[in-house]
Formats: sequence, structure tokens, C-alpha cells
Amino acid sequence: METVKLKSPVDGSVYAERPVASDQAINAAAERARAAQADWAQTPLAERAKYLLGFLDALLAMNDEIVPELAWQMGRPVRYGGEKGGVEERTRYMVELAETALKPFVPPDDRPGFRRYLKRAPLGVVFTIAPWNYPYLTAVNSIVPALMAGNSVILKHAAQTLLVGERFQAAFDGADLPQGLFQNLVMNHGQTERLLASGKVDHCNFTGSVGGGRAIEKAAAGTFTTLGLELGGKDPAYVLPDAKLDHAIANLVDGAFYNTGQCCCGIERVYVHADIYDDFVDGFVAETKNYVVGDPLDPATTMGPMAQARFADFIREQKAEALRKGARAHIGMRVERDLPGSPYIAPEVLTEVDHQMSVMREESFGPVVGIMKVRNDEEAIALMNDSPYGLTASIWTRDTDHAAAIGDRVETGTVFMNRCDYVDPGLVWTGVKDTGKGGAMSVVGYENLTRPKSYHLREVS
Repeated sequence: METVKLKSPVDGSVYAERPVASDQAINAAAERARAAQADWAQTPLAERAKYLLGFLDALLAMNDEIVPELAWQMGRPVRYGGEKGGVEERTRYMVELAETALKPFVPPDDRPGFRRYLKRAPLGVVFTIAPWNYPYLTAVNSIVPALMAGNSVILKHAAQTLLVGERFQAAFDGADLPQGLFQNLVMNHGQTERLLASGKVDHCNFTGSVGGGRAIEKAAAGTFTTLGLELGGKDPAYVLPDAKLDHAIANLVDGAFYNTGQCCCGIERVYVHADIYDDFVDGFVAETKNYVVGDPLDPATTMGPMAQARFADFIREQKAEALRKGARAHIGMRVERDLPGSPYIAPEVLTEVDHQMSVMREESFGPVVGIMKVRNDEEAIALMNDSPYGLTASIWTRDTDHAAAIGDRVETGTVFMNRCDYVDPGLVWTGVKDTGKGGAMSVVGYENLTRPKSYHLREVS
């Protein structure tokens, strides 16, 4: 029997192992999802909301068990308390938004003798393929609004976070969600591709690598399955001379190194105006040296291991290449087990970097950041746009109009000012270029999980 093994980054042990579902079980799940969705689509929105809030309560009640599970599965320190706050914020917001987002649209021009309106109809079966880095938050982004919109959901979670899918299933079962509406499946890549190619799902929401997104598109080709793809990122920050320096430093260090840098919208490159460059670098380096790298189960640890050793080795390679090309490393922190082949790695800050270095061009997805000096807005904007990715960009200034004007010229899905690394459920979460397509959260998220359906009703006497 084929199984999926979850190897813990904490100590290299096999933390969990689960059998892969049979092809027959996957087909049966798709059939159950289709059958259950037909009734669910006719269920009043208020009743759907009760089930989703019941799911949330059940999931939040598990948090004391979830937090150490996350540490064992993907290395996040227990001191941060898991993803409870974000899960609750996004779930409650999307549940409350559903009535407005799904409300029929009536054209403003009145035509006597006709009833004309546009409704948002559910797509049918939504297939969510969730990643390991924020395993609850990224899954909630599509699962909650998909169900609220009248769809059924099949979840395939990452092998690195196998137990998260089981937690979702237990929470929905605890909320007595009708059978078949949510199903967690353990699948291999081949089965995932075959399910997409079968036409048995109507929409796929995938968060992962650019290569993974291309594989999803290829597998679904010809089926007309709609896709939501959140892929790579190389998110920049630009710090202007009028920035509140201590605020910018504290938030950008956190944005670069929280979750050991394993954030889709984490800060991976910083451009700082020459007037404040030296002070910024000094403060950024000092703040970074406060991190305590070690066992994520220890409450004193502020940075755990990366999810897999190969991810840490990639960061080591990026750093080595940058140093060979003239970059300067500032941290030099000694960390036990920070050796090739280990997921434990110290954070690093590099200066004297340029865009000929991988660390400034290729997604790092780890605890390394490059800082470059710029002379003006034009140079900063050109460098921010010199990337195949575009998820978020952050601008640090006290001038809101100036930030908005710069944001208009940056090729990105979200423009932040004086903050970073955050998903606002009231705004769409989307990207440009190789970061993907589609969008989650907000009314746009509901639009992407439904289809427009027109009603043109003529009255005759």
C-alpha cells in the first residue's frame, strides 16, 4: 500500500504516515461531492453560515493540540500560538460578507413588463490544494467562501502538513456539515492530475510553486475547469527618507523572518533611500540578531527550522553565491545544527547586493534578505518591478498620496504602506506575472467561486 510520510523538521523522525486514497475512493468522493452540492446550493445562506461558524468553533477548540502539531509538522515555534487569530478573522469576515457579495444585481435601467437580474450561482465542486507554510490560513481562504457560496469542497493538503486536513475534516464533522460537502483526501501527484483531467471538479484553488501551478494548468487543460493560482513571490519594500525608521525596521525584520521566512508575501528584498540607508541597515541588523533559533517546541525559540532540509540548503546556496559576487553578510549568528543537510539555519542580512544575484531575483522562501541603496523613486520602482513575480510590495513613508502614486507604478497584486506580510480579508488577495491568477478574499473571492447567471423574465397578460 502506498503511503505518505511526514518527516518532521524538528528531529528528522516520521511524525505521521497515512495511506494514499485508492482511485476508486477518489472517484467516489467526487460523486458524493457532486450529489451533496445540489442540495447545498438550495440551502438558505443563513443556514450555511451556521454550519461554517460551527466549524470555526470546533476548529478553534482544537488549538491547544494544533499548535504543537504545527511545530512538529513544519517547524513554527509554539510561542506564536498557531494560526487561530487569522483563521477566525477571515472566516467570520467571509461568512458575514456572503449576503452582500452574493446578492443579486438588478440593472439600473427599468424596463416595464420585465424582471431582470443577475445571480451568483455556485460553480459546483471546488478542489483545494493547500500548502504547508500557512496550512490553516491558506486553506480557509478558499474553503470557507466556497462552501458559503453553495459549492462542495475536496481538500488535498500538503504532505508536510498531513494532519491539518484531518483537523479540517474533524471540525466540519463536529459541526454536522452534511456528508459529502467537505472531504479531505490523501492523494499523490498522479491522482491529483487525473482528478483535474477528469472534469469531475469545477474549480481548483492551488497555492504553491510556479512549477506546481504550471502542472495544474496542464492537467486541467481542455476541461474548462477554472483555476485560482497563488504561486511564487519575491516581495519588495521601499523605505523613503521620511519613513518612521524604528517602525519600518521592526516591521520589515518581522516581515522578512517570521515563519522562518516561509511566507508567500514575506519581505525578500529591501530598497532604502541613500539618505537613511546606513541608519536603516544598522537598525535592521541589530533587530535581526535578537532572533533565537532552535527547537520550535521551546517557548524561548523565535525562529524554528525550515520545513525541509533542502529548503535550508537552497538558502545556503543563495548566500554563498551572493558572497562570491561581492555581497556582505552582517549576522554571522552561530546556530547549533546549522550545517548542510539540516533544516536549522540562522537568519542572514546581505548588503552590497545587486540583481545579478539569485538572492535578489529568485524566490528564497527562507530567512535571508538583501538590502540595496537607491537614490530616488525612479530607481526604486525600476528595481521593484525587475522581477518575474508580483504578489505584494510595501512602501514606507509618512505621505499617503506619495505611497499611492508609487503603488500605481509597481507591478504587484497588493500595495502596502507602513505594513507588510498581511492578508486583509476585505481586499482581494491576488498577484501578477508568475505569481499566478485569480483572487481570494473579499467580494472578488466570491466572484471567483461562483458564476454569473442572468434572469430575463418577461411578463405577459
